[in-house]
Amino acid sequence: MAEEFNNLPEGCIATILSLTSPRDACRLSLVSSTFQSAAESDAVWHKFLPSDFHTLLSQYPSSSFPSKKHLYLHLCQNPLLIDNGKKSFQLDKVYGKKCYMLSARTLFIVWGDTPRYWAWTSLPDARFSEVAELVSVCWLEIRGWINTGMLSPKTLYGAYLVFRPSPSGIYGFDYQSVEVSIRIAGGEVSKRIVYLDAERGRRLRYQIVPRRIFNRARFLTSVEAPLAEHNSNNNCNNNRNNNSFDFQYPNINDNNRNNNSFDLQYPKERGDGWMEVELGDFFNDGEDDKEVEMGACEIKSGDWKGGLVLQGIEIRPKTVRH
Repeated sequence: MAEEFNNLPEGCIATILSLTSPRDACRLSLVSSTFQSAAESDAVWHKFLPSDFHTLLSQYPSSSFPSKKHLYLHLCQNPLLIDNGKKSFQLDKVYGKKCYMLSARTLFIVWGDTPRYWAWTSLPDARFSEVAELVSVCWLEIRGWINTGMLSPKTLYGAYLVFRPSPSGIYGFDYQSVEVSIRIAGGEVSKRIVYLDAERGRRLRYQIVPRRIFNRARFLTSVEAPLAEHNSNNNCNNNRNNNSFDFQYPNINDNNRNNNSFDLQYPKERGDGWMEVELGDFFNDGEDDKEVEMGACEIKSGDWKGGLVLQGIEIRPKTVRH
């Protein structure tokens, strides 16, 4: 079978490879020298580039590359600033799907132009010329929008808040949850609870809990009591007094209980040195151009919080694990 494929004209093999994915084309280039030559051709990699890449590159002064494959890899590894430097465009390396990041300047930030609450500054390792530093607020609300027509069709996308603690440190978020949401026009709002303090997540993840013998009958009758009393006591004394189950409940309240409080979301480290937390996901069917709204807010507690440096919101394809 391999010999029969090798006997095909190189142009025919290139057409076949262009119907696969960038990852598959690279793997198939190892089959033979004929496949390798076809897999390197512009005909193949032109198919992997987005149809509007010429428009995107028109805003980029250095758009001369030795091959379409070099161009593809460049767009995967180097975010392209567009819209006067307020957004960035990138390709997913495995499947060639479109990725965007909305800078902090494109977002709606309550009190964002008030120096008392938010400060705008520049950082050498930031993607954009400006980032927003949260000085101190009691009302945190951040929202962003993107149209599905800008994205790759038939693709599941995730939206991520990209930030980091300021040099002076983040405060007010260690025990205070933040509500994040995402909504595609015409659909329902998807909400979840997250925490923006990564250190709190590490403490909970690696804390040592004494091992006890689990008694299911005693657990079913006793676990509701410490849950109900946690809001008033805000400690784990009741749980420690239960001889059959020793568990530390993290900030249980009505919102968390309605949003799967035992599956808490904390920031994760990115490869670029920043942190991110997922706001939600949506499927772009590619049929209509719809607006997607993403947001993060903490407006219920009234507590003051600060020390967060916001770079933006990234929208990228999600990796599906089978």
